[in-house]
Amino acid sequence: MKVKRAFRVWQRHFTVYTKLYLSSIALNFVEPVLYLVALGFGLGGYIQQVQGKPYINFIAPGIIASSSMFATVYECTYSTYVRIFFQKTFDAILATPVNIDDLIAGEMMWGATKSILYGVIIIGTISAFRLVDSALIVFVVPVLFLSGLIFAEISLMCVALVPGVDSLNYFYTLLMSPMFLFSGIFFPLDSLPSFVSKIAWFTPLFHLTNVCRALAEGSPGKALEGVIWIIVVVIILAPFPFKLMRRRIIR
Repeated sequence: MKVKRAFRVWQRHFTVYTKLYLSSIALNFVEPVLYLVALGFGLGGYIQQVQGKPYINFIAPGIIASSSMFATVYECTYSTYVRIFFQKTFDAILATPVNIDDLIAGEMMWGATKSILYGVIIIGTISAFRLVDSALIVFVVPVLFLSGLIFAEISLMCVALVPGVDSLNYFYTLLMSPMFLFSGIFFPLDSLPSFVSKIAWFTPLFHLTNVCRALAEGSPGKALEGVIWIIVVVIILAPFPFKLMRRRIIR
């Protein structure tokens, strides 16, 4: 794999995105803001404080994490599947000097870039609402790229394994939705049975949420465990999307 050729794949996706970014940003921006407003101001009106802070301040950093996650996952599941089987974009790219490993690396880089893009949008939004206590929140940006690689790896592995596009619904229902609900975004997991928090510890969104929350309140020490976990898992998962996608594309 050559980084330059992988970057060309990234560049191709970026060029296409610049033609559609207004509608794409609007759709991906509205949903997390609705969560923030409906739960933060609505439900938050009935909840005094969570962990010593107003409820909307508690959930706001987690919205950064979930927004960046879904941006990557949507890109590297449905969009990747369409590029492979409907648009035949992969066939066209592979007719160039780009090989399969370059192509998969470019897909992952682009998915991680989408994580940064939508995470930064939400950082700006919650900062405008004055829901961030520390300028250290800017250090979330490189973490969003790393966590975006994890979500891209998981998503590409799913695309490589599903028999058809409709089967991606199982991925969202059985994996993404539980991860979203039990990541600690909306309530502390210590209010649930201990086995729930133990399972959540093995999910990337749980750690990304903790990192975002720690940096938003100006506590970098609390973010360290989550950052280390994310780096280790990026490395562990790295070979699998290449192996599985190579098998799916060649077949």
